[in-house]
Amino acid sequence: MRRKLTNTELIEAIRFLKTKARANKANIWSVAADQLSRPRSARAVLNLNHVARATSSNSLVFIPGKLLGSGLIKHRVVIGAFQYSHVARTKVEQAGGKCMSLKDFVTTYPDGSKVTIMR
Repeated sequence: MRRKLTNTELIEAIRFLKTKARANKANIWSVAADQLSRPRSARAVLNLNHVARATSSNSLVFIPGKLLGSGLIKHRVVIGAFQYSHVARTKVEQAGGKCMSLKDFVTTYPDGSKVTIMR
């Protein structure tokens, strides 16, 4: 039997994504909410090198989990994620990219067009 989520920040983020999915008729945020509601061991934990290989310059990337700082990125990417490591945030910003919180990312790109979910 699965335990109930107790992380209030995570619960609020999932609720926010589901609300925005309904309000904007954007299924992408519903999918992201479903991925965030998975058990911790099944949530996305990506290294920076995975993002660098899978994206091109000026890409919009949403990570329903955590971005870690292993690897290098040399192009500008806008990333929205639930959590970042300090090293990952620093490396993305040094490359000219932008790290946004989950709520800021969804508010800035409400329809989710051109957004890629990585997991």
